Amino acid sequence: MTTTHRLHPLALTLTAASLIAALATPAHADDGPSVPPGTEPSASAPVNVDANDPDLKLPEGATLAEPKVLDIKQVVEDQSGDERREDTNADVKFALQAEVLFGKDSAKLGGEARSRISAIAEEIKTQKATRIRVFGFTDNLGSSAHGDVLSRQRANAVEGVLEQELNDPNITFEVRGYGEQYPIASNASEASRKKNRRVEVSFPRGED
Repeated sequence: MTTTHRLHPLALTLTAASLIAALATPAHADDGPSVPPGTEPSASAPVNVDANDPDLKLPEGATLAEPKVLDIKQVVEDQSGDERREDTNADVKFALQAEVLFGKDSAKLGGEARSRISAIAEEIKTQKATRIRVFGFTDNLGSSAHGDVLSRQRANAVEGVLEQELNDPNITFEVRGYGEQYPIASNASEASRKKNRRVEVSFPRGED
């Protein structure tokens, strides 16, 4: 014998209402890591537009402005994870892990450091950049004050080599130590803390 179950009309109404409410709920993206001031992407978030707004109509004889190309980011990381390069249509940024450049808890550059920094200097020359940012970062181990000092000392060391390599009085440097601020990983494990111990060098792209 087959038994047929029928939903009460009120249950059908509640089910339909629940489905509509679920579809109407906006999705929320996970918040990504914050970035140091001055390095935010230039593209702004889209806004709601009323297509019937009379202010959107072009006056007679008017033309639209030139289209704007939004930032497109390309990220390349070497197989070891020691070096990372990010390219947008506006900027180039290199991130070098601290272990590649320095000894533990030290701001003294190691043997491999100069060749890594020299390669970045060559890219700066290629892009004909004259404004260079050098930012240092640490993980969250130890005191915040110690991390602030160490990250600044490391940024100063990298800036010193860049200045020697470029040897250009027209180039200006912005050097900062952010300590444990602006992590790019969770700090929950040594692997993630290693990513946060880094020095970033960024500069504007040249004209194509």
